[in-house]
Amino acid sequence: MRAKQVKKRLTRKRRSAAATHVAIIGAGRGGTALLEIFATDPLVEIVGIAEVNPKAPGLALARRLNVPVTGDYHKLLAMKRVDLIIDVTGDPEVGGVLQEFHRMGVAVIGGASAKFMWQLIEARIRATAEIEKTLNKYQSLYRLYVKEAGAAVTEERTRIACEIHDGLVQNLAGMNFKLDLCQELIRKEPKTCQTTLREAKAQLKLAIQEARQVIFNLRPLHYDRLELIPALTNYLRSYETQYHIKTEFSVAGDETTLFPRTKIFLFRIVQEALSNVQKHAKADRVAVQVAIGRDALTATITDNGIGFDVEAVSRDPEKWDHYGVRGIVDRARLVGGEARIESKRGRGTKVIIKVPLARKETGADGTN
Repeated sequence: MRAKQVKKRLTRKRRSAAATHVAIIGAGRGGTALLEIFATDPLVEIVGIAEVNPKAPGLALARRLNVPVTGDYHKLLAMKRVDLIIDVTGDPEVGGVLQEFHRMGVAVIGGASAKFMWQLIEARIRATAEIEKTLNKYQSLYRLYVKEAGAAVTEERTRIACEIHDGLVQNLAGMNFKLDLCQELIRKEPKTCQTTLREAKAQLKLAIQEARQVIFNLRPLHYDRLELIPALTNYLRSYETQYHIKTEFSVAGDETTLFPRTKIFLFRIVQEALSNVQKHAKADRVAVQVAIGRDALTATITDNGIGFDVEAVSRDPEKWDHYGVRGIVDRARLVGGEARIESKRGRGTKVIIKVPLARKETGADGTN
């Protein structure tokens, strides 16, 4: 808390007749803890603090808070406006004086009671600081999640737009051209027209497959059941048919132990990795392995393509994006995991994703 804000609070407290007026003897750890907690309490006004050690840590704080400081604790005892005196020095001489001190309306806390009080307050301050630290950490993670999730959505839209443009739109445009040609040939060259119609029909069939693939990519998992393994099986089958790259798929473990969010992100990671194989690897074979253990999930995508220099690509942000590595790494981080890429020129590429698994909580909505 800023000193100006604390001063304002102290000013408001001084105007309140209901505030308890407290004097503190000792500005070491105990006195500092009391100052920190009482300074923000609207029902407490610190009227003075006594300390003989000029290097005591609480003195600087007391001055920032405009708390009167004295080197003689007897002056605190002589104050007219004091309701409570707290001794945190542990000094037997001071304790003896306070035992003999009696004045109507003034309470004294010292010895073990005062020590217990400031240690309890100090523990509370530490706990509060730890809570604030944890909250800041999670706020940072949330901001990262929002940023990365937004980037992932944009990237996904771009990828789907490219799929539609390069596949579906091109096929429809080609089919339209063939139909226009048929109109010209239908009377002059009927046989050629029939051949062109057959080609147009084949192209239409391919366009339908492209459209189904785009729709599947938009919503790959059955959201009523969120089944990952069937979704991956269907996707790999379609991928093999579309790109003529032989696929192998193996799985071990029970996917019901996975959270829905983990399933969705894992599917997208596999999808991104296979897209990279099709675009860059020049491979004719790819294998996907998923192992769901008790404590972690491991997914491995291996191809027999041309490979690349991972170290060189990692130093070049443009290539890092171009090879699709960033999307894989970011998505793995968003589910608390990590992705590692192993590749060498001429030796193919292996993508390894590891995600730690917490025990799944039972909930009606299927979330943690």
